[in-house]
Amino acid sequence: MSEDKELERQLSELLTEEGELSEEERHEEERRRLSPKYEIRIQTELDPIVEETLKYRSLAKEIDGRYDEYMKKTGKTDKKSE
Repeated sequence: MSEDKELERQLSELLTEEGELSEEERHEEERRRLSPKYEIRIQTELDPIVEETLKYRSLAKEIDGRYDEYMKKTGKTDKKSE
């Protein structure tokens, strides 16, 4: 086992520029490796895809109906039907 630890120490020295990480670098590395406990989600009132699609449709006619399916799912439709 001591041979494994020695190999690990040598590898660690090779991988770091200065050999040993400073205390501050070690804490920073530990923080970076921690997975976040919480996920932040923001609920919006307006769907940006729907708003953009409606804006583009007001300016010009679409060649294909690539966003029609998405627009049906959201329940929003263009004011002027095709």
